[in-house]
Amino acid sequence: MNIHEYQAKEILKNYGVRIQEGIVADTPQKALEAAKQLNSDTGTEWYVIKAQIHAGGRGKGKIKETGSNGVVLAKSLDEVTEKSKAILGGTLVTKQTGEKGKIVHKVLIAQDVYYPGQSEPKEYYISILLDRAKSQNVIMASVEGGMDIEQVAANTPEKIIKEWITPSVGLQGFQARKVAFALGLSGMAFKEMVKFISSLYNAYLGSDASQVEINPALKTSDDKIMAVDAKINLDDNALYRHQDLASLRDLAEEDPLEVEAGESGLNYVKLDGNVGCMVNGAGLAMATMDIIKLSGGEPANFLDVGGNANAETVEAGFRIILKDPNVNAILINIFGGIVRCDRVATGIVEAYKKIGNIPVPIIVRLQGTNAEEAAKIIEESGLEVSSAILLKDAAQKVKDVLA
Repeated sequence: MNIHEYQAKEILKNYGVRIQEGIVADTPQKALEAAKQLNSDTGTEWYVIKAQIHAGGRGKGKIKETGSNGVVLAKSLDEVTEKSKAILGGTLVTKQTGEKGKIVHKVLIAQDVYYPGQSEPKEYYISILLDRAKSQNVIMASVEGGMDIEQVAANTPEKIIKEWITPSVGLQGFQARKVAFALGLSGMAFKEMVKFISSLYNAYLGSDASQVEINPALKTSDDKIMAVDAKINLDDNALYRHQDLASLRDLAEEDPLEVEAGESGLNYVKLDGNVGCMVNGAGLAMATMDIIKLSGGEPANFLDVGGNANAETVEAGFRIILKDPNVNAILINIFGGIVRCDRVATGIVEAYKKIGNIPVPIIVRLQGTNAEEAAKIIEESGLEVSSAILLKDAAQKVKDVLA
């Protein structure tokens, strides 16, 4: 589950990670009040206004309606109001959002931490995630903070520091020191980075995150280390242990069809293709999408109806798939193991009749328990549904209807 920057920073703060302080606001007036509060709490006189959406690249992104960047600096309270107004309610387009962009419902009013001093501030990149190949958590760090880490990894991979953590032992002090030393730090900044990394790792474990990314982690002019930006992905499978974190979910940031599917107990991910898929089981879904591509089509979605498919779940699946205007055909591919094929076939017929006119061709492949009975139900239904036995036959029928 993705969460906003301001939510991620609150989690980190609870684990002792120093953060760039800020207050979230959803109107220009609240943004002004937040700035005044920050001035009172931190003494800051300049403010950073940061659009809160579930996407990276906000600083380089543009608001369609006003041309404002997604992250801007305000040097007075008047500018806080003016620049917040230029961001709130606008559509922010970044590399990660695509041309469609995302509407900005909230901004984070944050303290300006790039204050003058005896030495120049320095930005670093730090993240923690699971290395599945090694079955170990890994700390990744770089002196090239504030930049697109993908470009750093591609062009100068030697600048990426990696430190793997043995699960049974956990993060050891020498490992945090090793990373801080590799980043070229010394003195107070070195000690601060060691503490920062240790606290960050505790936050990663304690929140059951799948990834924690700080870009940039800032060494201030007085050698403090703090998270200026923060991204946390929470493991959906562990949210039952964290009801407080589950409440951070922002449905406005998610695809409406995916939200609707979740409410119906379906596992749905929207894609950009033209063939809707309704399948039971993630592995079969992946194979179905592959066969669609081999047949010249493109999958429009990943839709797993699970092991308890019935008329209600099939109907919900149909309605969700048909809301995608790009869908030109629907392929239903069900293997009857736990769920009987005849039960699914009955569900398809009932759902088809209940929905009424379905404007795209439907190809059904049912294999496994009671597959013959299922084929008979489909054939005798009188509906405009094509039946297939082999997966390659289903793929050929998809190819034919798209031709």
